[in-house]
Amino acid sequence: MKKSLFIILSLFVTLPAFAKLRVVVSIQPQLEFVSKIGGEKIETSLMVLPGNSPHTYEPKPSQMRDIAKADLYLAIDVEFEKVWLSKFKNQNRELIVKNIAKDINRTAMQSHHHHEHKEEIALDPHIWVDPINVKQIARNIFEALSTIDADNSKYYKNNLDSYLKELDLLDREIRTILEKSPKETTFMVFHPAWGYFASRYNLKQLAIEVEGKTPKPKQLISIIKEAKKENIKAIFTQPEFSDQVARTIANSLDIEVIKTSPLAKNWGENLKNLAVAIAKGNR
Repeated sequence: MKKSLFIILSLFVTLPAFAKLRVVVSIQPQLEFVSKIGGEKIETSLMVLPGNSPHTYEPKPSQMRDIAKADLYLAIDVEFEKVWLSKFKNQNRELIVKNIAKDINRTAMQSHHHHEHKEEIALDPHIWVDPINVKQIARNIFEALSTIDADNSKYYKNNLDSYLKELDLLDREIRTILEKSPKETTFMVFHPAWGYFASRYNLKQLAIEVEGKTPKPKQLISIIKEAKKENIKAIFTQPEFSDQVARTIANSLDIEVIKTSPLAKNWGENLKNLAVAIAKGNR
């Protein structure tokens, strides 16, 4: 009897070692990044649900319950976090918050430039649309997980090494897709979320939005003229935003509207599909 009681007590003592680290992330692409490093040692919860914008999202009660049970929040510097991270900390005093966007060079949010607008533009938060930036994000995730769960550090490191190779391969695949596209090839977007992608692959994004707002009729005429000059073949819009203006421009130019989101879950495939659409437009 004593022996069986000892075995039962031993099981209770060792159970926490098998408990998964509960990790919360802000946006869908992070689910891939975090699962690639954390693997079977973690379970993840997502805050900004598909089809929603991280500019305006408000968590549901069930998501706040996830926060209350979480061990770690991996922030990536999206607007949603500015409002909600402090509330999450109030909800769960034990919650550890780590910023996985650190040590990445930021550039200004690209906009459609008009001479009458000279004010300073905010920094672009969409750092994850560049696979080389994601290599640093992956290192930051490894560091965060290893700090909290040192016992599994070697497991996380092996996963990191594998994922860094995957990211290098993705970078090479995108370069191959775009190899026949001229340098500074321009693609049109509604919301300028692809700046880091454009910069990495010597492309140029032409934004329809003017300082975050829908363009006025006079500005629209100017954008259509520029699109004709740049020989734009397609307009990329996001499901999270209205595409009414994009469709007006597309009809005027007789070109395609392609819906694609930097917040898509199938992150790597999404970048390759974007590259294919841009390359196709330049044939």
